[in-house]
Amino acid sequence: MQKRQILNRMLGIAVLAMLFGASSVQAQSSSASGSAGQSASSSASAGKDAAGKSLSKSDQKIMHDMAMSNLAEIETGKIALSQSKNDQVRNFAQKMIDDHQQSQKELEQLAQAKGVTLPTEPDKKHQAAAKKLSALEGDKFDKQYLKQGGMSDHRDTHKLLQRAQTRATDQDLKALAAKMEPIVNQHLTLAQETSNAKSSASGSQGPAGTSASGSSSGSSGSDKKSGASGTSGSSNSTSPAKQ
Repeated sequence: MQKRQILNRMLGIAVLAMLFGASSVQAQSSSASGSAGQSASSSASAGKDAAGKSLSKSDQKIMHDMAMSNLAEIETGKIALSQSKNDQVRNFAQKMIDDHQQSQKELEQLAQAKGVTLPTEPDKKHQAAAKKLSALEGDKFDKQYLKQGGMSDHRDTHKLLQRAQTRATDQDLKALAAKMEPIVNQHLTLAQETSNAKSSASGSQGPAGTSASGSSSGSSGSDKKSGASGTSGSSNSTSPAKQ
């Protein structure tokens, strides 16, 4: 009986030891899993922060300027749609809005990935230029819009994108600038073509009457010259006879 009691006690102790051991292992496993999860979360957060901080101030400035260019083109394009009566100018303005909104969308996606905050409206310089443009009407508005938003601003943007490709250190930013450059070149060419077409259309209407008047005047002058020439010839021909 004593031996049996001793064996039962030993078995009880062994069972208790096994139960406590399993609980300890489970607790350690849960603790390790939690620590690993926290470590992974901290690592991901640190990686995100590092991504934003890794972009140099120079690259951030380039992104800022690219955004400002897009916003300005979108703003002046909207003004042109509301004020211009010329179909060619309005078509050009709509294309500027569509293309630069798409460029801005891609730029914002890149900025978000890099932890950079972009402007959401044109700066004071561009706002002042847009205000002056809004004060114009008719042909004066069309000419100024094509000159400013069409050619001048796109030349500046083209230089900016070229600078981004040579000076930016972030490869994603350089790739986006390279993607945008041919679009801006197309806009510049289209602005020049639209301006030339509009000038030709205006020239064919106004100066036509002047040209006709000039032709009439020229012909009158030609007749006078012919008459004078004839008189002069007659005088010259009779002069020797008198002699």
